Amino acid sequence: MRRRGKGALSVRCDFIGSPTNLILVASTSIMLFAGRFGLAPSANRKATAGLKLEVRDSGLQTGDPAGFTLADTLACGTVGHIIGVGVVLGLKNIGAI
Repeated sequence: MRRRGKGALSVRCDFIGSPTNLILVASTSIMLFAGRFGLAPSANRKATAGLKLEVRDSGLQTGDPAGFTLADTLACGTVGHIIGVGVVLGLKNIGAI
């Protein structure tokens, strides 16, 4: 936010293709892809001690052939956003964006 003159205030709004937007879209998409195709733990695949994924029945109903549930979508989307925010803050800190 910047002040222009007396009392005027301007806010910079980035466009849809801004670096911040692209980073968040990419990180969230990668996490959703990893969860959907079994590369990350989900409600129906738990991680064991050796980080091997085991299939288990979670009792959650889903129409997805891979068993990707609403809880999985929310969890993977959240983790994707957390990773994206970390990347954006790190790049802003070093002055890359």
